[in-house]
Amino acid sequence: MKKFYLDTCIWLNLFKKEGNETKGKPYWEIAKEFIENIIFSKEKEIFYSGFVLKELMFILEEEKFKEKIHFLRSDEKFIFVKAINEDYLLARKIESESGYRISFYDCLHIAVCKRLNFVLVTRDQELINFAKKYISAEKPESLMS
Repeated sequence: MKKFYLDTCIWLNLFKKEGNETKGKPYWEIAKEFIENIIFSKEKEIFYSGFVLKELMFILEEEKFKEKIHFLRSDEKFIFVKAINEDYLLARKIESESGYRISFYDCLHIAVCKRLNFVLVTRDQELINFAKKYISAEKPESLMS
């Protein structure tokens, strides 16, 4: 089973229909295709955590957030994963190693992915470059075949 952990930016690309069509395929369409590919696959799953939900809660309007949480909970291919104490400890270490250039939430994403052997899917190139010291990390379009 191939396991993908989507960073908040991928969900925001989809939910807010982000992207500029004049620069090629919009980010939201790429996110939609990537997620649909997993939903219709027998050997792939998507994971998310409370950190993703917190970030979405801060960014989305309340009604939109409630609607999107229902969306995440409604499909068996979207699996909630809970952080454990070791994730927090590793995230603090990773944050320090990054020189505090990588946010603590992003460090938590890395820690969860490392513990559970998930592929981190994000659009943040700096995060991808840094995360690759610990885990597999890619943009969604790099993972579609």
